[in-house]
Amino acid sequence: MKLGAVFPQTEIGTDPVAIRDYVQAVEDLGYDYLLTYEHILGADPAAYADGRRFTYTYRDTFHEPFVLFGYLAALTRRLEFVTGILILPQRNTALVAKQAAEVDILTGGRLRLGVGVGWNQAEMEGVGYDFNTRGRRIEEQIVVLRELWTKPLVTFTGRYHTIRSLGINPLPVQRPIPLWFGGSAGPVLRRMARLGDGWIPSGLTPEQGRPLVEQLHRHLAEEGRDPATFGIDVRISLAQQPRSTWDDYLTGWQTLGATHVCLNTMKVGFSTVKQHIEALRQFKAEMS
Repeated sequence: MKLGAVFPQTEIGTDPVAIRDYVQAVEDLGYDYLLTYEHILGADPAAYADGRRFTYTYRDTFHEPFVLFGYLAALTRRLEFVTGILILPQRNTALVAKQAAEVDILTGGRLRLGVGVGWNQAEMEGVGYDFNTRGRRIEEQIVVLRELWTKPLVTFTGRYHTIRSLGINPLPVQRPIPLWFGGSAGPVLRRMARLGDGWIPSGLTPEQGRPLVEQLHRHLAEEGRDPATFGIDVRISLAQQPRSTWDDYLTGWQTLGATHVCLNTMKVGFSTVKQHIEALRQFKAEMS
């Protein structure tokens, strides 16, 4: 399994030097990839009287993934950069295609784009998109992205996109850039089997994941696809999973076909970048 680190978005702060030191340490420790979460806007829950629940609020820091990856491209040599996940339906498709292509060029083909429909209705409405159509829109967005990444000129007419002999230049190194999906609902599993290159489940035990993997494999078979070629990127959270659970967790997910595992060092009380790095060092030693 390839080994990744979750970028400690909400705890690393805004010092560019600290960000540099952290990411270079991730690469020097031998990790294969860096995964970032994303939110464009954060809400004040007190402003919403309808009982909406927010996993993150305006107090939580989120670095913008494409800008962050552009900065890190010049500071690293081999580390893969992964969005886990980019909320695609709240972004302009052509702009995402252009930004992702630029990151892929600057990193020499080291981008994996994890996408999903998102859960935060207030955020999506705040950036000007309809929350209720996000499932339909992402399906069309995936098609448009792959067209723009692989052809110099694209003509496309859909429900949400009209493109007439237009294209991005330069094209990315990877044609197309790998697209992985977050989420685990039934429609999401069907969608990723039809359109995706891999799955990024969040916080699922192997026992919880087994029926979903079986369902995903059925959908892949219906699409004429080999499950062995479809990646699965699982996550270990230090705040939720003590060391005594790691072996069973990893063995269980490997049995289900997991290809990647990513360590999340947030929410355990670390106050410095060095503490996050030391946790990564210890985890890498355990996995060696």
